[in-house]
Amino acid sequence: MKKIIKYIAVVVSTVTLTACSDDFLEVEPRGQSLESNYYRNAEEAYNGLVAAYDPIGWVGQNYVAKEFALNAASDDFYAGGGNSQDVPAIQAWSNYTLDPATGPQEELWRRSYSGIYRTNVLLSKLPNTEMDEQLRSRFEAEMKFLRAYYYFDLIRLFERIPLFTEPVAASELGNAMQVDRAEVFAQIEQDLTEAIPNLPTQIDAATEAGRATQGAGKALLGKVYLHLEKFGEAAQQLSDVNGTPGGTNQYGYKLLENFGDLFENENQFNEESIFEVIHTSASNWGDWDCIGCTEGNLLNQMSAPRGYNILQQGKGAPDFIAGWGFNIPTEKLVDAFIYNDGSYDNRYKYTISNLDSLEQAGIISYEESYQDTGYFLKKFAGEQEDRSTGGGNFELNWSQNFYDIRLADTYLLEAEALVRGGGDTNRAQALLDAVRNRVGEESVPATFENILRERRLELAGEGHRWFDLQRAGLAAQYLEFKGYVEGKHDKLPIPLQDLTNTQLEQDPAYQ
Repeated sequence: MKKIIKYIAVVVSTVTLTACSDDFLEVEPRGQSLESNYYRNAEEAYNGLVAAYDPIGWVGQNYVAKEFALNAASDDFYAGGGNSQDVPAIQAWSNYTLDPATGPQEELWRRSYSGIYRTNVLLSKLPNTEMDEQLRSRFEAEMKFLRAYYYFDLIRLFERIPLFTEPVAASELGNAMQVDRAEVFAQIEQDLTEAIPNLPTQIDAATEAGRATQGAGKALLGKVYLHLEKFGEAAQQLSDVNGTPGGTNQYGYKLLENFGDLFENENQFNEESIFEVIHTSASNWGDWDCIGCTEGNLLNQMSAPRGYNILQQGKGAPDFIAGWGFNIPTEKLVDAFIYNDGSYDNRYKYTISNLDSLEQAGIISYEESYQDTGYFLKKFAGEQEDRSTGGGNFELNWSQNFYDIRLADTYLLEAEALVRGGGDTNRAQALLDAVRNRVGEESVPATFENILRERRLELAGEGHRWFDLQRAGLAAQYLEFKGYVEGKHDKLPIPLQDLTNTQLEQDPAYQ
């Protein structure tokens, strides 16, 4: 799915995608006739479909990517980097000095609205496209899934947003108005309920990996219902995805036997993966002035330690590249992996690298990052064996994917819905036990507190923690040490540039 597709309409301002030289053709305002003549057949519609998926893996200007930013905003990670001014947008969210001009909001806003615009364009064109009706229905379903996906990110990140369900000309964007949050959620629910029946139950990973399935649609709808505290509806959708805890389900999902295998490049699109964010090393990007164009996983470069050097081979040092030292795990995250008897959870060794102890033993050396704790995110720190040997700069061309949704995630979400909604406690316990059994850990009671802790250990570094804290109402408590202000920092400010010559109004918390 990771292609650069020409001939796809991209508008300016609120829904623009920063284009790389001429890789994307800007239709408005100088080529409107080209867009009107496109999407004539299935091949052209497929190109539009690919373009609508593309912003999912967005790496924006100033190195802002969704997972990278969300990690830094949580209590599990500091921004890190070379100093307190290194990648200011991420630093501002990590230490909660956000303002309308400084923070990740501009790129996260642009990412989702770019995707929304593309879904709306294709949805408007499909009725007149010459193609097989069954294929048309699938394309429509995928576009509605994606539109819901992008809007769900936006409405969780921003207080009030515009709602577009059809293409909007650049000349009309200044008149866009924000709508009530309930209206956005209603559209998300409508899109997903209409999409799910026409999404495929299975796909061929060799040719369609990364595309939405019925399981992904139900998982996303379950997440939406859980966010809205519709616990019964959430549990129903997630149960359809999960099937028998630790066993089988209708979509063929299964927990991998070895937790560590989840983060090996050769295991992409495995049985546990429900919806995956694709990255590639095949694009051979080498233009540092066009960082927003890279389709590689920049977190691999960002998370590896600065100035890393192995001094003694064969002593257990990880084979990291010398990276840029961002997303530094906090002591609070490390402590969460330690049980009362002093033992470590079995996921620790796959998630965290304690380089401070290796340096003290003379095995490795590295340069301390800003906010250094001696710990690094092993799940995503780039390793020599995965370094791109193709063209371009290897720093921009890492191929490790992200899991946006995976089975252990949906197990724990369903367990949460059941516990909080007064549902089947035995099933909630079985779901929690299945996640812990996979990593050789003993059963703990299926309480909301234990489920949240399990999500923290299972999904550390995968971009879920900040949303979990918001959903649980615990962000002010757990993020106070970072400067989080309750009633303000639960949302990002509207990007400053999008308030200029528009009808949009800033979140009162940032006025």
